[in-house]
Amino acid sequence: MDKTERESKIELYGRGYDLLKSVLAEVPAEALVFKPEPKEWSVYEVIIHIADSETNAALRARKLIVEPGGLIMGYNQPLWADVLNYHEHNFEDALEVTRLARKTTYELLKRVPEIVFNTHWIKHPEYDEPYTFDKWVDIYSAHIPGHIEQIQNNVKIWKEQNH
Repeated sequence: MDKTERESKIELYGRGYDLLKSVLAEVPAEALVFKPEPKEWSVYEVIIHIADSETNAALRARKLIVEPGGLIMGYNQPLWADVLNYHEHNFEDALEVTRLARKTTYELLKRVPEIVFNTHWIKHPEYDEPYTFDKWVDIYSAHIPGHIEQIQNNVKIWKEQNH
């Protein structure tokens, strides 16, 4: 990934929380806990997942900067949602965690020297190849936009079933 593409993705990453809040403003309160299928997440669970994922992402970014070549933790996302019972978490707190993780990491990313993006990598248990900083940027710049699509789809199905 070249510097221009990376900067564009970092800016998308930096806008992620505001994009999420914008779409959540359109979600009816009754639709928050609706699950399109039993194994799929509700909007509420998606928000709690995002908070967990963003805190992991923030740590991974820091690990990439400070301890290249090291090992990071993977995690079973559906198991976390189930065992941690995401519907029992505080929705507003999860949004605040997401906001702060994104804000502080975005500010950090803007200060990272180009050499770090080009040379640092870590070992991720879910990937055979090195987990590069560009891979991190690809994944997390698209993370909230991907979940926005999921949220919009949930609301669409909820409306079809309730109107």
